Amino acid sequence: MNGLKTSAAVGLASLALSGCITVEAPDEPIVIELNVNIRQEVIYRLAEDAGNTIEENADIF
Repeated sequence: MNGLKTSAAVGLASLALSGCITVEAPDEPIVIELNVNIRQEVIYRLAEDAGNTIEENADIF
């Protein structure tokens, strides 16, 4: 437990001595690429449509 107090004190001291922190915006825009797989939704919709078709035309199946 004594080591935890020492490391906490060292951390606080280093923050106090570090001075001012500046944050600047990047020159270039941030680009986030999202590759989303929509296959599951399409298959679900097709399965739902097929189920409805089978229910509506039960006599031919």
